Amino acid sequence: MRAFVTGASGFIGNHLVESLIETGWSVRALIHENPLRRRNGIEAVPGDIRDPSPWKETLRGTDVLFHLAAALGFSRLSKDRFLDVNARGTEALIRAARDAGVRKIVHVSSAGVIGSVKKGLKATEDYPPNPRNTYDRTKLEAEQAALRFAGEGMDLVVVRPGWAYGPGDRRTFKLVEAINRGRFALVAADSGRQTPVYIDDLVRGLRLAAEKGRAGEIYHLTGNEVLTVREIASAIAEACGARIPKLALPKWSAIAAAWVLEKAYAPFGKEAPLNRSRLSFFLHPKALSNVKARKELGFEPAVDFRTGTKKAVAWYREQGWL
Repeated sequence: MRAFVTGASGFIGNHLVESLIETGWSVRALIHENPLRRRNGIEAVPGDIRDPSPWKETLRGTDVLFHLAAALGFSRLSKDRFLDVNARGTEALIRAARDAGVRKIVHVSSAGVIGSVKKGLKATEDYPPNPRNTYDRTKLEAEQAALRFAGEGMDLVVVRPGWAYGPGDRRTFKLVEAINRGRFALVAADSGRQTPVYIDDLVRGLRLAAEKGRAGEIYHLTGNEVLTVREIASAIAEACGARIPKLALPKWSAIAAAWVLEKAYAPFGKEAPLNRSRLSFFLHPKALSNVKARKELGFEPAVDFRTGTKKAVAWYREQGWL
């Protein structure tokens, strides 16, 4: 089997490529800015999803296209940049894949397209989307474009991962490091609820989506637990041998501080240590239901958050990150 992977140098993409190669797939990976560690069985293809014309012939013969590439960041990129990569780039890539005769596409979207899930609920795939920032809005546009191609006959499925974590994840590491160093504080009115998914479970889900996913369908790939931010932070603190403070920042003070820090860091092209995107982790519940993926794909998460966090923290220590 031959896979073509975009975003292969990212956290999820890197683990996906490892899994594919270990099971005998040949992999072509689109590389734009970040280099890819060389492995047997992988071919790096330089290019940009916004302009597939120089490399679209390399899509020919592809059994499955896994599309994970996206513009990330909150305050560092312009709205046009997000649109160019996440929405228009996705449309250009899928059109090139269609023309090249790619057999199946797994488009990786985001839980953020939903926005916020009402307390006490777990959002199914038909929950009304309500993205709250530019990144999530452009990811929703990309998702909708992908589904239009599916409506025209392409064998394409959309997956929305839960909050992915595990060894190698730099985003989660920022939270782990803050808790480990005693620089973490909860936000009052903590309503954030997440459905974390350990990276090995998520990669298994992506491969099941490629194998069994029905064209035009959306699947939530999450763990089975719905955890509050306090529960998440407590599990991380336990794994680190640290403690989290009992007091919490007032909600509106945290929002105001995030806004000020975003403005202060913007001229330097850097992401603020506290911004509105990170606050959404505390304030906007994103509890997702994985019932559909379990029924249709046979997806069964095997790693609970406490166990997965211990594995991740151990890896961070082994690598000298902590």
